[in-house]
Amino acid sequence: MSATYQCAYCGEGNEALVDPSGGDEQTYTEDCAVCCRPNVLHISISSEGSVTLTAELEG
Repeated sequence: MSATYQCAYCGEGNEALVDPSGGDEQTYTEDCAVCCRPNVLHISISSEGSVTLTAELEG
């Protein structure tokens, strides 16, 4: 499944692939496709399967 987020640095939209087999709560770092800066992604998957994704500055 996929989810979108806004880069914490430049504000541009990005798409992230979410693997539900990784658990209901996931955190990992992914570089912005536009500015290439690292975003820490926090992913929550509800029991109904909806995904909430937020990004924050690394560090």
